[in-house]
Amino acid sequence: MSASEMSLSPILKGLNPAQNEAVTAENAAILVLAGAGSGKTRVLVHRIAWLITNQNLSPYAILAVTFTNKAAKEMRSRVETVLGRSASGMWIGTFHGLAHRMLRAHARDAELPDTFQILDSDDQLRVIKRVMKDLNIEESQWPARQAQWFINQQKDDGKRAVDIPQNGELFTVIHGKIYTQYERACKIGGLVDFAELLLRSFELLRDNQHLREHYQERFKHLLVDEFQDTNGIQYAWLRLISDRQHCGVTIVGDDDQSIYGWRGAKIENIQRFDQEFNDVKTIRLEQNYRSTGAILKAANAVIANNSERMGKNLWTDDNDGDAISIYAAFNEQEEARFIASRISEWFKEGNPYQDCAILYRSNAQSRVLEEFLIQRQIPYRIYGGLKFFDRAEVKDTLAYLRLMYNKQDDAAFERVVNTPTRGLGPKSVDLIRQKARQNDMTLWQAAQAIILEKQLTPKACQSLTGFLGLIENGYEQLHELALSQQIQLTIEIADLMTMYEKEKGEKALARKENLAELASAAREFDVDDYPELLPMTAFLAHASLEAGDNQAENYEDCVQLMTLHSAKGLEFPLVFMSGMEEKLFPHVMSMDDPDKLEEERRLAYVGITRAMKKLYLLYAEKRRLWGKDTYPSVSRFIREIPAQVKEEVRLNSQINQPVFSSPVSTSAESDTREYALGQTVEHPKFGMGVILNFEGEGDKTVVHVNFESGESKRLMLAYARLTAC
Repeated sequence: MSASEMSLSPILKGLNPAQNEAVTAENAAILVLAGAGSGKTRVLVHRIAWLITNQNLSPYAILAVTFTNKAAKEMRSRVETVLGRSASGMWIGTFHGLAHRMLRAHARDAELPDTFQILDSDDQLRVIKRVMKDLNIEESQWPARQAQWFINQQKDDGKRAVDIPQNGELFTVIHGKIYTQYERACKIGGLVDFAELLLRSFELLRDNQHLREHYQERFKHLLVDEFQDTNGIQYAWLRLISDRQHCGVTIVGDDDQSIYGWRGAKIENIQRFDQEFNDVKTIRLEQNYRSTGAILKAANAVIANNSERMGKNLWTDDNDGDAISIYAAFNEQEEARFIASRISEWFKEGNPYQDCAILYRSNAQSRVLEEFLIQRQIPYRIYGGLKFFDRAEVKDTLAYLRLMYNKQDDAAFERVVNTPTRGLGPKSVDLIRQKARQNDMTLWQAAQAIILEKQLTPKACQSLTGFLGLIENGYEQLHELALSQQIQLTIEIADLMTMYEKEKGEKALARKENLAELASAAREFDVDDYPELLPMTAFLAHASLEAGDNQAENYEDCVQLMTLHSAKGLEFPLVFMSGMEEKLFPHVMSMDDPDKLEEERRLAYVGITRAMKKLYLLYAEKRRLWGKDTYPSVSRFIREIPAQVKEEVRLNSQINQPVFSSPVSTSAESDTREYALGQTVEHPKFGMGVILNFEGEGDKTVVHVNFESGESKRLMLAYARLTAC
């Protein structure tokens, strides 16, 4: 087809030159580096339509893979719209969905019963717990969720239980045994978990030549969305299907948005694509249809500091728009207050709440933000998560406290009697329930009676006695302490932090941060609002109310709160990124690892590019973080943004080209010094400190320094007698 004929094709209508090139490319392998907001889904959909209508491929000879059911549904719907016909029967779906389809078609070859059942995450955990009980492995020492994480990680890496060494460190040996027994249990029950779907599908193709050749012959073209998020087994599965001379492959992804390394995604899959496939053509989609020029310039500048990039630069036909606003709050309460006030103004100007998002690095940050949104009566929703006081680890801690203060609280008793696990199985708990019901008594009273009557095994009786003693002794230790101290001590007494420290991954880290944040919430709680109640009773009442009806319903117009990881793929006219501080973002766990630090920067890039019209970046000079007062320096990601596209804002004023884009130089008489944000300095009176901020210019520059003594001072820099360290 000639260029003029191609330009007239309805499938190519509305595509920009780079999109057109990607849709019509004839190379065997196409790598589309699609920047944020550059129309990647449009390219995939039109490429499928082009292959069918212009390259005469059968719709059933195309395999299109994406990561979420929502994305797969959208892709299928848009393909139907472009083609003007049903996409029924086409292989368009998620990795897990397509692997499941393959296993259903060849269950016997995969050594599965025709009626095999899929285990969701909760069901898988229950099976693992049963297996651990059969092996006499104490969950208090080896958490079941940790074993679940271990098994799924091995499967994502293509490893079976037989591949796990049976000698070496105890962690691997124990979990290898659990994995072995878990495999047996799944085989007997005809059960398949999510990770197994892909591993079993991969093994099916690897070990059955006739089936492998069948699918290699059937699929003439593979298309993969979000390729930067593929893990080891997903990549291996794709390689098996595409491993023939005449199979076309189109992958779409963005190495700058690879943010899921902590859950197994391998950025090297996209980085090495042109080395592992023949005749690769790389096309960059750099025109952005989402954000203003200022936002894109900020995103480009930040991500440019990563060294292992494949390279692209976002641009727009739109103008620069508003500068990016940087707000330096005194603490997290002022930060939240500022955000709530700006959202109120936004709404009064006629904008819907749903066009606004608040993004944060750690789930624990939502607690203070929720508090100030509630005060302002701003409806909100935690996107893809729970409100702070609804989170399991928070509710566990509060349940312990409720039971210590009120032993008649059956709901609290039932929640924590075996959390962490203490050898009381379902049968023991059922017996306590039955005893309470039959004798019209509380669970606490029933437990005491069962111990007295020795109705449980000696081991179970000992565990139940220990639990009751823990609650009794706990109250004696707690009731005269300050609220925050009571919570911290409860976490220690109940051994909750230890339980979560044994888990792995981002979720376990979030749980520990939330426990620390709960203590901060108690420290800030104003008991004067409940003068008729004891402080802890008042706080527990407050927590129950906060966990009530404040969060908006799905259909309501409301502000969206979410972690930066949850924000990927979304867009909002107004975005606030809170907690832009060193050790919070970038996270403290990533500071000393270059690869993790680069992933943190990619996460910042994702956050910045969620904003369409207006972006606020906020940091606090003082923050209660993980249970301790900290005085953080501003995030490097703010400092990496060019001065010409950012402005410092205050509640009642605005200063263009903020001075914190230092280094700052000043002179007094003949003395000249250079200082930078975050720099350590020494004062002859106040001692060692860290520079938090600058205000003003030249000889009138005021420096804000936090000293090791705990004092925070604003000093005229020219006369401050600071010594750079």
